[in-house]
Amino acid sequence: MPRPILRPIDSNDANLLREIYIDSIQTQAPLAYTPEQVRAWVNLALLPGVLDRNFEEGKGWISGNDDGFAIRHPKNRLSLIYCRGRSSRQGHGSALLETIERDAHSMGISRLHTEASLLSRPMLEQKGWTLIGPQSFTIADVAFVCFMMEKSLD
Repeated sequence: MPRPILRPIDSNDANLLREIYIDSIQTQAPLAYTPEQVRAWVNLALLPGVLDRNFEEGKGWISGNDDGFAIRHPKNRLSLIYCRGRSSRQGHGSALLETIERDAHSMGISRLHTEASLLSRPMLEQKGWTLIGPQSFTIADVAFVCFMMEKSLD
């Protein structure tokens, strides 16, 4: 499979990023999350200001034909990595993650951290990320668990 082509995210991409985010959750999260969790998660994209700071201040890339995206914010944190359902398991997530890691390393960042979902944890572990531990949180009074993870870039 050819490596997906990536382009940097720019200031005009906020609506596209929300679209990919929502598609990713609606098409893939039902495999691991309850309908109530999926609804709460999707609704985050619709709340003013929740994703804006990542979109505006983060550094990231879009993969393929608007198939997925990843953002680092702040500089040492993988804050978002999402792929559309139609694009799942086609190398977009791997290409995005490798680019995020390579770019961070080129900026002198020696370690990245993230809060991984049940969906992203397996890929991150496959790519050498280490599990620190689970963390509970809520979205609109709906309970979730994410996984604190990190990777040394040295």
